Amino acid sequence: MQTTLHGASVTLRPATAADIPALTAIRSTPEVYARWRGDLDGMAASIAEDFAERDTEHFVIEYEGRVAGAIQWSAEEEPDYRHANIDIYLDPAWHGRGLGTDAVRTLAGHLITGHGHHRLVIDPAADNAAAIRCYTKAGFRPVGVMRDYERGPDGSWHDGLMMDLLARDLPTGSPTGGGKQQGRSDPGPVVRPPA
Repeated sequence: MQTTLHGASVTLRPATAADIPALTAIRSTPEVYARWRGDLDGMAASIAEDFAERDTEHFVIEYEGRVAGAIQWSAEEEPDYRHANIDIYLDPAWHGRGLGTDAVRTLAGHLITGHGHHRLVIDPAADNAAAIRCYTKAGFRPVGVMRDYERGPDGSWHDGLMMDLLARDLPTGSPTGGGKQQGRSDPGPVVRPPA
């Protein structure tokens, strides 16, 4: 049974079939669709299929009692490589208000303190400056550029940025974890894709 998580501003609760219409509307916005893609005509079915994945936990991001987006995680359980990964999308109406950072930080704290993960990863498109800023504010650091990582809607390949967060770097004051921040206090070097 998934837990409901409370951030500074957002609530992350287990996603249900009742959330599919709201999430379909968000995933169909041009800003979210450009990054998450999918079949616009079959978006609801695609989201339902995502919810059925047994190895991924899906949360709805709620803000002021409304569905503002979704965040999900899965884990690599091989003991020598154990870590978790996070993916998120947020209604463009709520962009720029810190809700994405709050959601990522809240889930990160839960994965570290509640599931014992020592390392988390997230992999935005290298040209997605807003997402990279969001994840950096949540404590993630750039690791490196993954060249030609993802195929775009036009069929061409685009770079991705691998970012990670170590348990010891979870920012102080994170809703479900953190504590005294260890290691460097700066977010680390910014890794830019090759020109």
